Amino acid sequence: MTEPVFPAGRYGRRRSGRRAPRWVVPALAGVLVLVLVGILWRVYASDPGIGYQVLKYQVADREVAITFEVTRPAGRAVSCVLRARSRDGAEVGREVVAVPTSGGNGSVVVTHTLTTKARPVTGEVEGCGLDPGR
Repeated sequence: MTEPVFPAGRYGRRRSGRRAPRWVVPALAGVLVLVLVGILWRVYASDPGIGYQVLKYQVADREVAITFEVTRPAGRAVSCVLRARSRDGAEVGREVVAVPTSGGNGSVVVTHTLTTKARPVTGEVEGCGLDPGR
């Protein structure tokens, strides 16, 4: 089938297909590669030997006691970020807690009382990582 032929001057000038400049595709590909490398670095650079789990939390008027278990490599210092949230989901308390290195490798159970600026409804461990300072 052939392309239709339109009467001259009736429909205006036909636009030819516009192509992006030649540098756009390689630049976008380069940015995509950098983003993917950054994501992979972030995922695989974290230490896989660290795990954490909240065992329980007890809420009071202006504090929450969080009991959590941390699994870490032998002899390595670990810090965990604890936080409390109010009924509307707002963060009402946050603190970095050092996990003791005693006990070799394996699991350590830690209980920490987090002071809050409003009544909390939940306490959670946001994350744990190796403590570079110790």
